[in-house]
Amino acid sequence: MILVLFSISVFLSAALLFLVEPMVAKMLLPLLGGSPAVWNTCLVFFQAFLLAGYAYAHAATKWFKWRVVLTIQCALLLLPALIGVLPLHLPHGSAPPTQANPIPWILSALAVSVGIPFFALSSCTPMLQRWFATSRSNQAKDPYFLYAASNAGSIVGLLAYPFLLEPMLTLGSQGRLWSIGYVTLTAAGLTCAVTCWNPPTPIPGEQHEDAEQKHEISMRTRFRWIALAFVPSSLMLGVTTAITTDVPAIPLFWMIPLALYLLSFVFVFARRQFISPTIFDQRLPILILCGLVPGMLQSKLPLLAMLILYSILLFSVAMVCHGELAATRPPAYKLTEFYLLISVGGVLGGVFNSIIAPIAFHSVVEFPIALICAALLRRPLHQSSLDTSEETRARRLDWLLPLALGIGMTAAFLIPRAGGMHLPVAAYFLIFGVAMACCLFFAQRRPIRFGLGAAAAFLASQFYVGPYGHILDMERSFFGVYRVADDPTGRFRDLLHGATLHGMQSLDPAKSRIPLAYYTAGGPAGQIARALYDNSSDDWAIVGLGAGAMACLAQPGQNLTYYEIDPLVAHIAANPRYFTFLRDCAPHATIVMGDARLKLTQARNGQYRMIALDAFSGDSIPMHLVTREALRLYLSKLAPGGLIAFHITNQHLDLAPVLANLAQDASLIAWIEDDSTLTEQQASEGKLGSRWVVMARSTDDLAHLVASADSLASWVPLETRSDARLWTDDYSNLLTVIRWK
Repeated sequence: MILVLFSISVFLSAALLFLVEPMVAKMLLPLLGGSPAVWNTCLVFFQAFLLAGYAYAHAATKWFKWRVVLTIQCALLLLPALIGVLPLHLPHGSAPPTQANPIPWILSALAVSVGIPFFALSSCTPMLQRWFATSRSNQAKDPYFLYAASNAGSIVGLLAYPFLLEPMLTLGSQGRLWSIGYVTLTAAGLTCAVTCWNPPTPIPGEQHEDAEQKHEISMRTRFRWIALAFVPSSLMLGVTTAITTDVPAIPLFWMIPLALYLLSFVFVFARRQFISPTIFDQRLPILILCGLVPGMLQSKLPLLAMLILYSILLFSVAMVCHGELAATRPPAYKLTEFYLLISVGGVLGGVFNSIIAPIAFHSVVEFPIALICAALLRRPLHQSSLDTSEETRARRLDWLLPLALGIGMTAAFLIPRAGGMHLPVAAYFLIFGVAMACCLFFAQRRPIRFGLGAAAAFLASQFYVGPYGHILDMERSFFGVYRVADDPTGRFRDLLHGATLHGMQSLDPAKSRIPLAYYTAGGPAGQIARALYDNSSDDWAIVGLGAGAMACLAQPGQNLTYYEIDPLVAHIAANPRYFTFLRDCAPHATIVMGDARLKLTQARNGQYRMIALDAFSGDSIPMHLVTREALRLYLSKLAPGGLIAFHITNQHLDLAPVLANLAQDASLIAWIEDDSTLTEQQASEGKLGSRWVVMARSTDDLAHLVASADSLASWVPLETRSDARLWTDDYSNLLTVIRWK
């Protein structure tokens, strides 16, 4: 009975921990433009509070008497209900900064809204296991199996959110349901405390001086535990970033890497080992190389292929690293210190990815760094049988061979370029193939040599001129990595966010004022602009700046207001060294910094003749900009006879049904144009296929638009879909609109 009680309590506490993480992150996401960095920052907070909970559990069991520990923990569990933070909600009236880094604001908002209950829950896993070790259960001597139950609860909580709670419940209902679960856990925790009030004498772990001397943990072991926890944590966040760079930040894509990360703990700490980490250790070198190659080639995998490859890679690395943690775990009386060190490694991984990397690096290199560290941490596949002199020579080669590989690859990239030669793509692929073969076949049995070889190949690949062409500038902000590059043809300048193109300008001065890509005069964007040319004094609001191409669709003297959340985008678009759309076509345009939902409230009612939603997170409009409440805001700021335009060009989502339901709910007329079919000439001139939806209060307001459409384009009414639920600020579900192909 005691075993069942503790197992359920540990399971429930972990499930609640990992239910609240995506729930609160989704509450914050609309306030920060839907950036995937919101989730990584939230994870840093959760890892830090998990560390604090483990540190408290370790200190309390070490410094206080047994019944004092029980009393303090029970009071901690009751505290959230007593101070009124349940049900969960964000602080009222708080908004993120528009110019400064929003990370401190996110961390403070999380601390106020969920800090205390999360801290209480985070201390439950080590504390309950420590309590169980004092019980009279037959399994009390080795309570580590409860860690597997804890991680199983974490996985259930994670998967329940995107597949059950998010599709079925609003955020308000989710918060109330979670609060009921927390109260249930509190009751279970109090019951566990009662069962442990009179433990056996002596209490296990309180009189182990002799045993502790025999099992003294070395500093090297402690640092290795931290490193083994750091690598999977960093890689988990790196995989999340890689997956969500060019797709919307949605709970499902957050949950998959985190669930695999936790699943590895379940397998390695289970009493019966179903999957051996050795299986993954033998295959890890080739998986690491497969994970490095797309980044070195600057290539973009299809979503499903990327999801499968990176998921297998993450799970393999986590199984190897966490498997060694489980194999080297200390006796039960050292349990809280062991969990504390694992948590330290996890927090360091989160801090490295979410706080240090965006400041220290201009590109997303934390993912390959984690893979290289995983390679270096591997144990040799076979123990060395070399004598001392041979081993010394082998260790010297562990450094010299990777150095030679890096120099050889760098020379292969730079020498042809210095001579004015342009090698074919196949030649570069051959160079990468040879380098990977060298790492795999000559170094995989020696982790140091393999890891340094992979690092040398990755560093040398930075000299490879890939599909982005000549990169003029690459910068990173909270919202992602931006590249300004002259394309390989030398005719166009591109603005890319990740691998998604967000702006293009001709390098021919005579054509520099011609909007390209998704904003051509003959495409949907140009047709919408021409439909409004009857009055040049109208104000336009454009949500999302990009390179500023839409400025050249307006008439001279027209009043344009851009709403842009990322200061780095504003800096790039306004810099004439990169793009001149703003300077040449709208030098007096106003750029309002901050999230459009918050900043549009400050505009006059009826101010804008057109509101264009051209903001993107990845390659999709952030979901908080396509809800019922958002549309009501746009309508309040729209002048009589005005239009609302949505740019929904997207590789992975079909937002047309969502907008159709919104238009129907607001009694608006909605039309769509799919201008994805291009002629060879159009493509060579810099046009890209696009899809736009336009909404108006009446059919008459759209008459000029339909009349302006050319023969290659056609506006058609937007059809509603009966199975698509209306999106609101309290409910949205991107799973229903994902296109996996």
